[in-house]
Amino acid sequence: MNSKTESDTKTSNMMDSQETLQTEENVTENVAPEVNETENQTIEVPQTQEEVVARVKELAEADAPAEKQELDALKQAFYKIHKANVAAARAQFIENGGEPEAFLPTPNVLEDEFKAAMNVIKQKRAELQAELDRQKEENLQKKQEILERIKVLSATPEEANQAYKEFKELQNQWKELTLVPAEKANELWKTYQLYVEQYYDQLKLNNEFREYDFKKNLEIKTRLCETAEKLNEEADVISAFQQLQALHQEFKETGPVAKELREEIWARFKAASTAVNKRHQQYFEELKQKEEENLAHKTALCEKIEAVDLTAIKTAAAWEAQTQQIIEMQKEWRTIGFAPQKMNVKIFERFRGACDRFFTEKAAFFKRLKEEQAQNLAKKTELCEKAEALKDSTDWKATADKLMQIQKEWKTIGAVPKKHSESLWQRFIGACDYFFEQKGKNTASQRGEEKENLQKKEQVIEKLKALLESDEEENKQDAVRELMKEWNEIGFVPFKEKDKIYKAYHETVDQLFKALNMSAARRRLDNFKNNLKNDAKEGGQGLSRERERLVRAYENKRSEIKTYENNLGFLTCSSKKGSSLLNEMNKKMEKLKDELNLIGEKIAAIDKEMSAQSE
Repeated sequence: MNSKTESDTKTSNMMDSQETLQTEENVTENVAPEVNETENQTIEVPQTQEEVVARVKELAEADAPAEKQELDALKQAFYKIHKANVAAARAQFIENGGEPEAFLPTPNVLEDEFKAAMNVIKQKRAELQAELDRQKEENLQKKQEILERIKVLSATPEEANQAYKEFKELQNQWKELTLVPAEKANELWKTYQLYVEQYYDQLKLNNEFREYDFKKNLEIKTRLCETAEKLNEEADVISAFQQLQALHQEFKETGPVAKELREEIWARFKAASTAVNKRHQQYFEELKQKEEENLAHKTALCEKIEAVDLTAIKTAAAWEAQTQQIIEMQKEWRTIGFAPQKMNVKIFERFRGACDRFFTEKAAFFKRLKEEQAQNLAKKTELCEKAEALKDSTDWKATADKLMQIQKEWKTIGAVPKKHSESLWQRFIGACDYFFEQKGKNTASQRGEEKENLQKKEQVIEKLKALLESDEEENKQDAVRELMKEWNEIGFVPFKEKDKIYKAYHETVDQLFKALNMSAARRRLDNFKNNLKNDAKEGGQGLSRERERLVRAYENKRSEIKTYENNLGFLTCSSKKGSSLLNEMNKKMEKLKDELNLIGEKIAAIDKEMSAQSE
């Protein structure tokens, strides 16, 4: 191999080395940040501690290693539920009258099982990592041995030409050893590239081998270019990008091509890579924008729920109406995609916290409502019992008043549990209706009787009027008293006729007694005059003493009448009771005046008799 050929070969290998480095730089500059798709997957988290423990045990017994994201989610769920249970127990303890400082949470029997299963998983992951580290160290050792052997092969042209097959085998072994410690990977790759270049520099004697390598490498890189170009049509941008990374790795590990084709094949591969990278970059820019929009949408839902004034919700219907709105917002939330990764968990916790706050208050409201309804049930049941105890009473007026008062009280009591509402109302209204039906029947009968009483009392009044017009004085007073007794024995009359009939009765009786009193006064005066004549025959001293007694009686009556007149001046008729008292006093005063006139007539009779004696 002449010097020109040697120089070309060396230049070719140097350019290939530069091409490889450019490819590596291109990946770094043009590729968007790698996305951990697992983090964006939705993980179904169990809702109870028992389910969490069961899932952790399942992962602990599985052969495949557990995903870190799922383990974190399970751990978070377990202690969130535990915290909620402790908070609920504390609230119940305080509600039952306990002091907050005295509260001691009940030990969580599931926590030991949870920790034990997590420790098993942790130990398995540690063992797996240790095995992986061991394998990396082993691969590092093997690659270092391969490097040493390539270094030996590249020491002289003779060694290089004779060991071409061995060199290709070493390259294949190198490719198969993938995992090495991360801190050694870059240094290994640079050393490998250096020794491969040195080997090709020494490969002078057999141009056929080199040309064959160039040809095979060109076939491989052409296929890689075609594959990369097709990736631009791949619908799944993420998948296309990941496939491109594998193509880049293979492109790097593929040897050089003929000098005149290097720039062309690299430019073709680079163009295909740039197109895929641009789609990937654009995809993540759009994804980022969409995630920001999702975050704004989710934030608005959080604010909407947080803005609900729970103190203004006073009725079960209002709670149910608001619950439907919350459920609709939860449905809307599920239709929204992910928020930016750093905010995704935070915004979900905020939304869940707002929902939990609402449903916690709702549960407390319905608990209070249930307690109030139970109290109302007891109160209304007691009213039912009272109504049932009164329904057979025949004390119509008093019982009706009591039942109407009970009905008013019923209206002041709130709702009862729905399952008891109708039956309780039927029980109550049934007792009330029964009484008022019986009262109605009795009232109908009573009205007929009252009409009969009215007729009887009208007949008594007619008889009294007949006595008033009669001139017969003998036994008249006894007849009046008998008729009054008959009147008093007659029952009630219709209410609207009561005042009228009583007025007619009392007027007639008053007239009768007035007439009877006048007749009696005349008889007493006649008897007095007859007695005066007898007293006069016996002597005049008796008439003088009687006259003096009557004069004193006359003055006393006048004084008594004057007292009544003064008292009448202070009375008014503004009330029924006052009017009745006024009438009684007027009657009393009229009687006193009649007695005063009678005494006056007696004095006049004595004066007349004494005058006759003096003549």
